[in-house]
Amino acid sequence: MSEIRFDGRVAIVTGAGGGLGRCHALELARRGAKVVINDLGGTMDGTGGNSAAAEAVVKEIEAFGGEAIANGSSVSDVAGVKKMIDDTMAKWGRIDILIANAGILRDKSFSKMTVEDIDLVLAVHLRGSFLPIHAAWDIMKAQNYGRLVVTTSSTGLYGNFGQANYGAAKLGVVGMMNTLKIEGAKNDIKINAVCPIAATRMTAGIMSEQMLDALKPEYVTPGVINLVKEDAPTGMILSAGAGAFSMARIVETAGAYVGQGAALTAEAVAAKWDEITDVSKTQPAFKAGAEHGQNIFSRVAEAAKG
Repeated sequence: MSEIRFDGRVAIVTGAGGGLGRCHALELARRGAKVVINDLGGTMDGTGGNSAAAEAVVKEIEAFGGEAIANGSSVSDVAGVKKMIDDTMAKWGRIDILIANAGILRDKSFSKMTVEDIDLVLAVHLRGSFLPIHAAWDIMKAQNYGRLVVTTSSTGLYGNFGQANYGAAKLGVVGMMNTLKIEGAKNDIKINAVCPIAATRMTAGIMSEQMLDALKPEYVTPGVINLVKEDAPTGMILSAGAGAFSMARIVETAGAYVGQGAALTAEAVAAKWDEITDVSKTQPAFKAGAEHGQNIFSRVAEAAKG
């Protein structure tokens, strides 16, 4: 199998001062990419900030002969993101890869969660994915090339106690991906999501030392490299952790036609509930929202035929 290389490519990795982002950035640089190390340098809850972490990763890359620059912009700030994009273009003249990895936590049970807790988490995870991608989008369209990765979570896909804000943001980036995979297709812009299980400062204190050792962040990165390579898939959710990988999908049952007009009652739906929820008749994953409608109308058409 040929080596995956990124010679001549320019990559931006947000939240790359440590953890997963640092591992992604280092591996891209080792494989020939020029890398922008973006990191606000704040604490886990999003407060504070300095450029020391980003600059340290730049030095690591330069030590093995790679090229990198540091950027301390907040991914939730329009002016900061513009500066990051402008600095990248001024330095290297193109943007081929963008990995939206920056994140914070404000974990609380829902009754104790404040408006600030959800606003800040949505700002960093969802707005902080949208703004860099949006700022790079037309550049990638003009190049007819782009590779994008958003970072989702099992909390967004499946739920987790005390993380309603985080889960909302993390499923939000999947929704954005599902549309951008369609809009980017004609310009060879591909977008995927990674769902990592890794030992980072965001998981410190909630896992045993043995588990943390098995969940090194660098064990996620090989999967991410495959999401940004030239022949990458698009619209995929790749789960990754401890050296194991799987694909997550949103699927739908075939469902059932219940009726219309006077025949369509709550009781009629209840009578068909087992057929509606029959997972033995699950449909293939839909590629676009229109296929969801087609599935529903197929049940209506089948009923009309008798």
